[in-house]
Amino acid sequence: MNYKDDKRIIMTLDAGGTNFVFSAMQGGEQMIEPFALPSMANDLNACLGQLVKGFEKIQHLIPMDASAISFAFPGPADYENGIIGDLPNFPSFRGGVALGPYLQIRFGMPVFINNDGSLFAYGEAMAGALPLVNNRLEEAGSPKRFNNLLGLTFGTGFGAGVVINGELLVGDNGLGGDIWCFRNKKYPAYIVEDSVAIRAIKRVYRELSGDVRDLEPKDINDIIAGKIDGNVDAAKKSFAEFGEMAGDAIAMADTIVDGLVVIGGGVSKASAHILPALVGEMNSKLKMMNGEEVGHMQMKVYNLEDEQQFADFTRGGAVKINVPGSSVQVDYDPMKRIGVIVSKNGASESIALGAYVYALNKLDE
Repeated sequence: MNYKDDKRIIMTLDAGGTNFVFSAMQGGEQMIEPFALPSMANDLNACLGQLVKGFEKIQHLIPMDASAISFAFPGPADYENGIIGDLPNFPSFRGGVALGPYLQIRFGMPVFINNDGSLFAYGEAMAGALPLVNNRLEEAGSPKRFNNLLGLTFGTGFGAGVVINGELLVGDNGLGGDIWCFRNKKYPAYIVEDSVAIRAIKRVYRELSGDVRDLEPKDINDIIAGKIDGNVDAAKKSFAEFGEMAGDAIAMADTIVDGLVVIGGGVSKASAHILPALVGEMNSKLKMMNGEEVGHMQMKVYNLEDEQQFADFTRGGAVKINVPGSSVQVDYDPMKRIGVIVSKNGASESIALGAYVYALNKLDE
């Protein structure tokens, strides 16, 4: 669909345990400056009041009635029916809250709710990393194009979403794309999110350095840059371990998806220290019991934040081959490959865009 010419307005929300970020979109663009309200996640009535307050404020800012509300919520839920269940960062929702039906009655319009990782991936597939990479391939004269995408968010948790041929993978239980509870490579009894989250970078740096300060990933990144004092080697290793553990989980997930990988979220700002280890793990070898080795993935993985690797990725192995029994030649690129790229939109904007396009598609069904 050509959503850029669509005049319908969708009210959007990026819902976090600390803040609600509200906006509205029309024609694939933000109509208003996004604004935030505290989520008040510990008090159900206060939390619902903040949601109503935010959407009412949007209604006063937009020039015409909105067609729907569409937004992201952090964690698994019964998204099809708009019911939010037990989420650790929304304790007041324990036992289930029919949030979608509540807002639909309150505002008299359709309400669509999805996982934030899923909508991040959808936004990147519609107007982010996927078209960016395909445009670069076209400009390079490559016949290769990508249709599938695995989106990851690095932050408080390890979020993920999958888009296959333009369709968002929701899953029969609303869990499509969830990889946060994959097995942890380094600590097999634990989930991978314990090594791929803000808390992991803080923990590993503290363990390696002995530094007892309560440093955030930004601070640890600043240590590497020489902006603040600290253990540079420990800082680098904390990001590298994060990348290695993430790379192991992503390799397993993207072996199924076989698509472009895009990363967003606050921790992605330290991608220069994460991606080498992440891509290295995805390109690593696994052993077979007969002594042979095979790739962790069946395709070569490129770090698309490295301009030389991006150029090699777009070049691929494209050749012309003859059609048997004729003088006709066709393009053939035998190089199996994927790329890992950091979101250029930012997670919040991609989530809003994903929510917007998802709503338009559902309204048109």
